[in-house]
Amino acid sequence: MLAAIVRAIAGRDYAVYVRPYELNIIGVRSESTEANRFDDEIHVFFKNSAGQWIHYLFAATTDPGTYWLRSPMHPQGTAILQQGQYRNAYQIGLHKGKYYALVQRGPVTVLRDYDRNAVLDFMNGKPDTGLFGINIHRASVNGTTKEVDKYSAGCQVFADINDFNRFMQLCEQHRQLYGNSFTYTLIDKRAIARSEKKKLAISLAGIGVGIGTGFFVYQLMKP
Repeated sequence: MLAAIVRAIAGRDYAVYVRPYELNIIGVRSESTEANRFDDEIHVFFKNSAGQWIHYLFAATTDPGTYWLRSPMHPQGTAILQQGQYRNAYQIGLHKGKYYALVQRGPVTVLRDYDRNAVLDFMNGKPDTGLFGINIHRASVNGTTKEVDKYSAGCQVFADINDFNRFMQLCEQHRQLYGNSFTYTLIDKRAIARSEKKKLAISLAGIGVGIGTGFFVYQLMKP
């Protein structure tokens, strides 16, 4: 899975960070348009001091819950973060003044879902770029949350509190080494599928992939 994600990123000329403990934070949006489920993923990978790639995979949502889709705070509709790489757009700070998370510090682009139903619309919304408080935070303070509901009005939200706590430990390590600035990249599984089809076509043509295979030697770790 990590290899496929990196190929999708490389195909879009997005940055991949290689300094020790410098985080690559990648949201992977599922193909489903059904809201209120933690059916997406947040991947965090980085090199350790020995040059090995370390990879974490966390259950999350990259979409708003049905509560805010039906009752948007914004007159043009609820925000759905658009696929893209948002370089240095995040920092460690207080989410709603309550607890530390990654909070938005630079502009991002969202699509406004304005039809007030429970179906996510990734294609027809109106793009809007700016500072909207599209943070990366947790759901409940206890255990694993099953439904998104009010926990996301467009934010990227971890389902499990232990996953989130581990994520923030990694962020603090990054901050101590490289400062309070983080890049977040959001892609969808359809983009990964397209990347894999392209890789297969190139391989069959005997041209080669063009990405160093050493990148994909990594250690899968669980919190």
